[in-house]
Amino acid sequence: MLYPSKPRPGDRVAILSPSAGLPGLFPDVFELGLRRLRDEFGLEPVEYPTTRTMNADPRDRARDINAAFADPSIRAIMASIGGDDQITVIGHLDGELIRADPKPFFGYSDNTNLLNYLFHQGVVGYHGGSVMVHLGRGGSLQPVSARSLRAALFTSDWYALSPAEAYTDEHGDWADLANLEVEPELMPGEGWSWHGPRRAVEGRLWGGCLEVVSWILQAGRVAENEAFTGGVLVLETSEEMPSAAEVGYLLRSMGERGLLERFAAILIGRPKAWDSETRQDLAARRAYAADQRAAVLGAVSVYNPDAVLVFDLDIGHTDPQLILPIGGLARVDGIERRITVRY
Repeated sequence: MLYPSKPRPGDRVAILSPSAGLPGLFPDVFELGLRRLRDEFGLEPVEYPTTRTMNADPRDRARDINAAFADPSIRAIMASIGGDDQITVIGHLDGELIRADPKPFFGYSDNTNLLNYLFHQGVVGYHGGSVMVHLGRGGSLQPVSARSLRAALFTSDWYALSPAEAYTDEHGDWADLANLEVEPELMPGEGWSWHGPRRAVEGRLWGGCLEVVSWILQAGRVAENEAFTGGVLVLETSEEMPSAAEVGYLLRSMGERGLLERFAAILIGRPKAWDSETRQDLAARRAYAADQRAAVLGAVSVYNPDAVLVFDLDIGHTDPQLILPIGGLARVDGIERRITVRY
């Protein structure tokens, strides 16, 4: 696996919408994120033709991705947000072109498709970072998110992850611009939950948003099982809030495929258990997370009981959000209860 070279302050960064063109519907949120990319990180965002276009043709979105990788003046690529149809874009990408000048790509949720594609091109990508959700956050940047993103953007060192002292999975209504001035209300963090053997492992990360991983597997866009031997699986769920049964079914299918047993460690993100259309109270959210944890534990106990298993990481659909290098190295120490990743 190749770690792409990192940008430096002042460099140009491509801003793309490989999935949904939501910047066109919520320009104020998007432009707040762009301003913070300039002001807080010193990078120059460069928009591509489909960035603000809803329902853009997948071939046009792929053309933008290929163009960003082909442009030598572009030193990193960041998704504006996720969506649900990026799987239709992947078949139009030019792997040879991407391998010729690999660049760090940042995105999560539906961008798990592109992160998986990069993994199979031998290029490390970054699960996390979002112009609209995290850079465009109401009130101010979340410090934990900003530190992780800055380290992933500009360094190649090992980075220690740690549980958030406070978090939220709620978000303001983007149609109400007053929310851009409002800090999200946070809840006390409850730390990580460790299971499995007390041992330390090191391996390459693979995975992302669980629902998208399921689609990728169904589309047959995953390597042979041997490619994941000794690796670290990472999964987190989205605002779709899949049931515990659905989560268990996916892991069971990975187990029957002979894939789940290949991983030395498994990292599970704190479930997103609130959405504007499903406003669960704290008790319901905790129950949802407990049910999901039980489903994962059940599947892992059958198919990979020797894996080091950690729940409730601040990854994916959460605030704050830690960046994970997909294809990059992670150390999961079940003895000292520490997780470090190499950016």
